[in-house]
Amino acid sequence: MKKFSTLTSAVVPLNIENIDTDQIIPARFLKATTREGFGENLFRDWRYNNDNSPKVDFVLNDPTYSGRILVAGKNFGCGSSREHAAWAIQDAGFDAVISSFFADIFKGNALNNGLLPIQVTEDFLKKIFEAVNNNPKTQLKIDLENQSVKLDGQVLPTGEDLGGAESFEINPYKKSCLINGYDDIDFILNQKDLIQTYEAQH
Repeated sequence: MKKFSTLTSAVVPLNIENIDTDQIIPARFLKATTREGFGENLFRDWRYNNDNSPKVDFVLNDPTYSGRILVAGKNFGCGSSREHAAWAIQDAGFDAVISSFFADIFKGNALNNGLLPIQVTEDFLKKIFEAVNNNPKTQLKIDLENQSVKLDGQVLPTGEDLGGAESFEINPYKKSCLINGYDDIDFILNQKDLIQTYEAQH
């Protein structure tokens, strides 16, 4: 996996709650056994009409929005446990997903595949959507080492500051793997000297 330390990027806002894995990557596209190629079918039924023409009102087809961070509504990744959902998001060019709640299995699949799921409060999620709606070029800065996400917001005419920052939780082992670019096997192989020393002593 590629290393993840910090990421500063504009975002793609998908302000929909309860997005399940069948919406992320429909079951009919699960025949492949490698991770490549799933990105073109990410949110397939939302992105395309029956004749395969793009739906112009879907956010992933809107050139106004771009970036390596997907921001979604509450309860993202619910439904079946398919690992392909994380593959599709990553293959489409996203390195992180932000929501106010993730399904546990999706969260685990994402971390295992180098996709960072960041759970924030509902208030902070709302602030992100408001900032991006006000300025589609709004950027977020993710600092994995310090477990923080910062919103480069704006000040509205009302005086409200749409900026701010929030910390997030992550399993320490998975954090180490992401920072070093390890999957589980890479991590074990990296401990080879320690394992050999232990075996020699016992």
